[in-house]
Amino acid sequence: MEFSGRSVAQGIQAIEHYVPETGPFVATILGFVAVAVSLWLFVKWFTRPMGERLKPVFEAREKIAILMHPNPDPDAMASAMGLAHLASTVDTDCTIQYPGQIRHQENRVFLNVLDPEFERITRVDEIAADDVVLVDHDTPRGFEGSEKIMPIAVIDHHPGNGTGLDFTDKRTEYGSCASIVAEYLRDVGATPIRSEDAGEDPQSVADGGSDATVVPPEISTGLMYGIHSDTDRFTLGATDADFDSASYLCRGVDEALLGRIANPEVDTEVLEIKSRAIADRDVRGSFIVSDVGEIKNTDAIPQAANELILLEGATAAVVYGSRNDMIHVSGRSRDDRVHMGDALAALAADVPEANGGGHSRMGGGKFPAPELAADGGDGDPSQGPLSGFGDDVFAVLEGDM
Repeated sequence: MEFSGRSVAQGIQAIEHYVPETGPFVATILGFVAVAVSLWLFVKWFTRPMGERLKPVFEAREKIAILMHPNPDPDAMASAMGLAHLASTVDTDCTIQYPGQIRHQENRVFLNVLDPEFERITRVDEIAADDVVLVDHDTPRGFEGSEKIMPIAVIDHHPGNGTGLDFTDKRTEYGSCASIVAEYLRDVGATPIRSEDAGEDPQSVADGGSDATVVPPEISTGLMYGIHSDTDRFTLGATDADFDSASYLCRGVDEALLGRIANPEVDTEVLEIKSRAIADRDVRGSFIVSDVGEIKNTDAIPQAANELILLEGATAAVVYGSRNDMIHVSGRSRDDRVHMGDALAALAADVPEANGGGHSRMGGGKFPAPELAADGGDGDPSQGPLSGFGDDVFAVLEGDM
């Protein structure tokens, strides 16, 4: 038997005709049903997966700009690529942009192997669209006029106070931003595909029905490496969500591309700075601090910190060096007593124009190098507010600042 709105209405009219008292009763029942359905729809709408919430934000725009942080790393680049792919499924034109430079050998290899279309900017008027999405950071920075940007969406896994006008998703417990973006693709029914399947009809490959899309192997590979990189091969800050996202992406990863990205040639200066950091380290208990002096490649600082934390007996390690009138600092911790992000934030708190922060296991910061030589006019640089920088680092690690 088939039912229709007309047949139901006729049934109700018949009941009301033969049992007059039934009319108010039916109206009451229908009212309860209407309220229940409305409540169900309300709950369903506000409990949608985050990917389903973001998709209409993109769909409402003809064009967006996805903005990465200065000097983007694989996690930021992969996340931006994944968001651009999501935008493409609703026919939204998307441009991925970044300030700064891509210098780190790992970052350059990622860029060269996967060959995404990125645009470098230096001023706010170079932003490709009025509607801006921030990925892997929550506050625009690194270019002239960045303070004028009001992002429509913010997707990040770092601590901070920035928000998007229409959409904000900040998961500081996640090890990578790429894991969040992979979840978005899974939320909307996207299916990672293998390289050999990439030329097939997407609907013959996707498993999710007529509304499903696919995740190309370059996107899956990039997102997988973004997770791999930001969690230091799933050994630093990785959560169940990071492993779940990696499992989802796995079927679409191009192993040849992943191998090329994961094994780049190492810059000679990076090896020299790592060697200098180890040779000139200052060890106090289980904490290690190393001043590597003048550097050309600032990306060598976090790489050196990664090496120091591996030394036997080390539970926290900080490396710093100077370039272009700035002191660049990077720290790693596997000590529950030391929240590295908070420690470096405390180190920067009383220094003008300095910044520091990060997660419990890793952090970074910048300090104005001229402060190191500030002497109040007496010619003695040792009296500057950042003299004894290494001692201050030890102090914050020990919780004394």
